[in-house]
Amino acid sequence: MSVFQVKKEKKGKKKAASSSDEEDDSDSSTKPIRSEKKKNPASLFQTGGDPPKEKKSKKKAPPKGDESEEETPETLQKNSNKKGKAKKSKKQKEERPPSPVIEVENLEEFVLQPAPQGVTVKCRVTRDKKGMDRGLYPTYYLHLDNDKKVFLLAGRKRKKSKTSNYLISIDPTDLSRGGENFIGKLRSNLMGTRFTVFDNGANPDRANADWSNVRQELSAVVYETNVLGFKGPRKMTVIIPGMNADCERVPIRPRNDNDGLLMRWQNRNMDNVIELHNKAPVWNDETQSYVLNFHGRVTHASVKNFQIVHSSDPDYIVMQFGRVADDAFTMDYNYPLCAVQAFAIALSSFDGKLACE
Repeated sequence: MSVFQVKKEKKGKKKAASSSDEEDDSDSSTKPIRSEKKKNPASLFQTGGDPPKEKKSKKKAPPKGDESEEETPETLQKNSNKKGKAKKSKKQKEERPPSPVIEVENLEEFVLQPAPQGVTVKCRVTRDKKGMDRGLYPTYYLHLDNDKKVFLLAGRKRKKSKTSNYLISIDPTDLSRGGENFIGKLRSNLMGTRFTVFDNGANPDRANADWSNVRQELSAVVYETNVLGFKGPRKMTVIIPGMNADCERVPIRPRNDNDGLLMRWQNRNMDNVIELHNKAPVWNDETQSYVLNFHGRVTHASVKNFQIVHSSDPDYIVMQFGRVADDAFTMDYNYPLCAVQAFAIALSSFDGKLACE
């Protein structure tokens, strides 16, 4: 059984929040995602044109609520992994910093726009299992984690689908495929180990002359299969379209199944494609668990807790997700992700993948 503990960080030692092997998820806090390195993190995601120019003279102050939490004790997520029992300790109650002040004037535009550079968009995911079939097909809701609790997205797994298929909507009550609030979907392969995220564009079979109405692939997620059955941290790869010189997402509109993000990644055709990975937790002998530092944003141990980073700058957290209660999770994302991409990646972690557990 995995145990989660919150401890103060010892001087001179860095600890990290862990992913547990249970269904529990943890709540963790993200530092405003900005790299301590001098280079502009935006350059990691640019795939064409001149790299974005850095402004040397002016430094933007982080928005309120998004200030670094380096002065506070770090929250560690710890999980035992059958190699020993973690000692129980009293949990510290830490207030989770709210999301910075973010204006959502046009919801559809906002959820598809990349997060502003230098700003961590802090959100909360809640899982609703009440009602008929909700146990098998719960509804997930995404809100900004601030005082206003602004609703952003809702998602639900479709029934009678051969593979896992989640619809994503900008209306919490309208989760129909044909509704005007349909904003995107998450679709898996038969094994449930590979997922693709689409926007609400048309199927290539219904393309117009210039293909401008065809759906875009916003991201893909690959979970490494675990054939030996070893219960350890999940390993996941996230593939996203690159960004152009204007910091806009490069449209990826596959004309067939052999031209999508997964096939490009598999064939190592990485033009306009960025590969990200979950940050590997570290085994802690003292607690006999894997740990990852979520800086107070995750409080429960879970195999679902993760942080997504670029291999060239593992200190820049592109996205992190973790459990804070039985049916509540925090989800924080940064440039270049948008809300739909981050929410869909989080939804993929809820799907039952026997081959990955």
